[in-house]
Amino acid sequence: MLLSFSSFLQNPLSKNPNKNPNPRPPNSHQILHFDTNGDEPTYQTERGLRFETEGAFFRHESATGRDLGVLSGSLYKRSKQQLRVLDAMCGCGVRSLRYLAEAEADFVVANDANDFHRRVILSNLKNIDRGSGENKRWVVTHFDANRILSECYLNSDFYDLIDVDSFGSDSSFLRTVFNAIKRGGLLYLTSTDGYSSGGHRPYNSLASYGAFIRPRPYANEIGLRMVIGGAVREASAQGYHVTPLFSYYSYHGPVFRVMLSVNRGTLPDNKDYGFVSYCNGCGNSQSYSFEELGQMSCPCSDTTGSRSLVVSGPMWIGPLHDAIHLTEMLNLAEQWGWVGNGTGIDLEKLLLRMLDESDPRLPSGYIKLDEVASRAKVNSPPLKAMMSAMHKEGYAASRSHIASNAVKTNCPMMDCIRMAKELQGC
Repeated sequence: MLLSFSSFLQNPLSKNPNKNPNPRPPNSHQILHFDTNGDEPTYQTERGLRFETEGAFFRHESATGRDLGVLSGSLYKRSKQQLRVLDAMCGCGVRSLRYLAEAEADFVVANDANDFHRRVILSNLKNIDRGSGENKRWVVTHFDANRILSECYLNSDFYDLIDVDSFGSDSSFLRTVFNAIKRGGLLYLTSTDGYSSGGHRPYNSLASYGAFIRPRPYANEIGLRMVIGGAVREASAQGYHVTPLFSYYSYHGPVFRVMLSVNRGTLPDNKDYGFVSYCNGCGNSQSYSFEELGQMSCPCSDTTGSRSLVVSGPMWIGPLHDAIHLTEMLNLAEQWGWVGNGTGIDLEKLLLRMLDESDPRLPSGYIKLDEVASRAKVNSPPLKAMMSAMHKEGYAASRSHIASNAVKTNCPMMDCIRMAKELQGC
């Protein structure tokens, strides 16, 4: 028999939440031994936690995205002294497991619309002490995401962190999710629609995220900005504003994940929501506000509205990350032993690269050095040499966590071409 929705509403926080003095993730004393009767299940392992999947959608490659979510959740818990999580599309329940075991969530709703996954979710979570009454730690439910979010709102049951690991460009939940989240809470969104972010389905991106997306070389960053922009639009309509704490792209899928901070009120600066142009003629990119519509042009053209100019938006055109939050995530990851001393090299590189990308001087998009080389008609210049040349001329420049041979910079393409030629002795 499935658990009814009303049975988990009004689960208050523990009046005396345990504070873990050990700076490492506390899974070692919360995870018990798995019981196996009959056939031995096939287990997966992630950060020392064992779980099974049994047909539920699961990707090893998504572990980094789960790491980032757990780090943010733990930081929120340390700051607010509480963490209630709604995992709206939990799959096999591994994210719910990690929020409980590592972020020390006080209460987690592991919800998946497919009740076929119930046994495996229960099996994975039962090794965390479930508790009872006011100290209940977790429940498993099977509802459509929009329904559970709406029921939470109607019952004044609000959550500190809502994780929606959706598939494709499903964004219907954006109309209900803001009603179920606490002020100052965290919203972790996902898109796996690489066709829309690549500009191949502009009317689909318009319907899902309110942005008409056209093809351009830095499509994967546009995918992140498209998702953030969709959230900004829906939040604004309901009297909220959201800002990204981090934005993460992974090639598998592809997967676009953004962690947003949700607060009451309008955007403090509307310049962060607008349009991005790309000139197919010269390769230059620019951002525009709504007030600048009708004034779009490119340095390579004397006329406004050049035919070579491709415009996408509206979307988020502000910073992709919050540097303070990323610094705290990196420090916590080091405390937990996830990075440093030769361990967790990939995660450490990712966080450090995101920190570099947080420079507020950096505009939307990135420049691929292969494109620079093609336009300059020279061999592709070394990335470090190009960045050094940009810095010497006073430009901001960082590597991109999205594309390995690309630079995020406020240096115009024409200057990039000139630098590339100079580096090749041309």
